[in-house]
Amino acid sequence: MNMADTLKWIATLLALVTTLGLLLSRDWRWSLATLALQYLGIFWLVHSHWPLSMAAVKLVTGWMVCAALGLALHRSGAHTASETAWPQGRLFRSLAGGLIALAAFTLAQKTATWLNISLAMAWGSLLLMGMGLLHLGITAQPLRVILGLLTFLGGFEIIYAAVESSSLVAALLAVINLCLALVGAYLLNAHVAEVAE
Repeated sequence: MNMADTLKWIATLLALVTTLGLLLSRDWRWSLATLALQYLGIFWLVHSHWPLSMAAVKLVTGWMVCAALGLALHRSGAHTASETAWPQGRLFRSLAGGLIALAAFTLAQKTATWLNISLAMAWGSLLLMGMGLLHLGITAQPLRVILGLLTFLGGFEIIYAAVESSSLVAALLAVINLCLALVGAYLLNAHVAEVAE
């Protein structure tokens, strides 16, 4: 195994840790810091197929998304509300995340041969998409929904980077990420205003 493959596996393990961190974290500050680290892993996995300048766009866009959401949460003075719907236990979330990670690893082996990409890249992509869908399935809070959508989109971008290396597509995906952040900031402020009334 060469150095590039080792770095891909480190980035995939970083994606695993950060998605579990997003799933278990209840504080918005920790969640956004974890999302910023997740974008670092996505950057490295995308960099294996895209040039450094295009992959850096993904990293900078991800950090801008984190900054926009953080600014919206800071200005609104929102505190993390507790989940009112079942399931809310950390043990359940950990077990569900473990099942998603195992299923993603199993599917990644066929995906890697089908798309002719490394196993680490396929697993990282499917892991992020699966955890993003899990995140969307167990929460209704606006911040958690946006984090789930961004996680899913990050996983999609990793797989898509192996298929398409167009600058226009990279720009379009960056715009989609920024638009999701703006919609999330609007929904967060609207949710806080609704709760205050």
